[in-house]
Amino acid sequence: MRVDKTLLPSGVRVVTESMPEVRSAALGFWVGSGSRDEPSDLQGSSHFLEHLLFKGTSSRTARDIAEAFDAVGGEANAFSEKEFTCLFGRVLDRDLPMASEVLSDMLLNPLLSPDDIEAERRVILEELAMLEDTPEDLVHDVFAEALFGEHPLGREIMGTIATVKIISRSDLASFHDANYRSPNVVVAASGNLEHERVVEWAGQGFAAGELATAARVPARPKASRKLRVMNKSTEQAHLVMGGLGYPAHHPLRFAWGVLDNLLGGGMSSRLFQEIREKRGLAYSVFSFRHLFSEIGMYGIYAGTTPANVSEVLDVISTELDQMSEAGVTEEELERAKGHMKGGVVLALEDPFSRMTRLGKSEVVGSELLSLEQILATVDAVTVEDVSRVARDLLSEDRRTLAVIGPFTADYFDSWHEAS
Repeated sequence: MRVDKTLLPSGVRVVTESMPEVRSAALGFWVGSGSRDEPSDLQGSSHFLEHLLFKGTSSRTARDIAEAFDAVGGEANAFSEKEFTCLFGRVLDRDLPMASEVLSDMLLNPLLSPDDIEAERRVILEELAMLEDTPEDLVHDVFAEALFGEHPLGREIMGTIATVKIISRSDLASFHDANYRSPNVVVAASGNLEHERVVEWAGQGFAAGELATAARVPARPKASRKLRVMNKSTEQAHLVMGGLGYPAHHPLRFAWGVLDNLLGGGMSSRLFQEIREKRGLAYSVFSFRHLFSEIGMYGIYAGTTPANVSEVLDVISTELDQMSEAGVTEEELERAKGHMKGGVVLALEDPFSRMTRLGKSEVVGSELLSLEQILATVDAVTVEDVSRVARDLLSEDRRTLAVIGPFTADYFDSWHEAS
């Protein structure tokens, strides 16, 4: 596999990975702006705008866009995150020029019709209503809000019902003009392609001489014990316990990945074995981590009956204490590294996964490593590396707890903030 990168005169960065053994290609236009870059009173703007990219341009209708990809058996889609938005297409290699032309038009020239805006507003309000009715998803937003406080990283990506109701066409146009600028765009592609051709296609339509977007509000939340409880009359209680972590470029990020795997990354992980297999306290239990440009977060999710919440919390707390105080064994380490390496290889078997890796690394600012370098770096992780991460991140006074269920905050006396 070969990775190439070019900086265009417009400021657009183009990064590609050639996979000559396949007959398809994935192309993504990554914008380095997401929900954390929105004004507080216009939360949800990036997600709202992402919806509208598919509603037509000055030269194409929404049907034209759909038919262009359907006619070749391809796919066009998009997603919004806290730090970026991605518009992408998956097509046969011969159709890559078409995908580049249509996607760049969608990205740069959205029509933003008033009728389309009102239609999508209703769709997004339905999405938010569905989230309220899905506590296993909502608890992750409650946790992020508790962890990051007023900082934009704590916001729900879709915004709130109140903000989505008031976002106007001029608000969306202003957000697009301020953030969808050439220096803020990464074009990533992977598959059976030639880098020079992708550079040629990607350069069309982007203006030179544009200024970069405004600087972000720095994320410097203080790691401290926090509690957030949402009282809901649910049959099952949903909880997330976790805390702050390392940023995307941190040298210990791979050791952190191994730690995450050991805690709750698979069926042999400590938490899965103790909570589900041994005690039968939960059907779903897992750990996760997110790495942002200058900070990170980790968490452990479990869904259990309200009567078992205290026991589940005790088990999670005990495992975190043991990990931070005693570290891990060589046997555990090798098993976790093997699981992590296998997951990396399997995740990069197709052009879309490789394109996503390229685009996200470039737009977030993390080092882009080859598959061989990733595997070698995971292999080099030691017991002491994992123990250091555990000491850094898992201590009791740094943990945040979020719960949705038939409880009030008083039920969790020991989790009240010191303040």
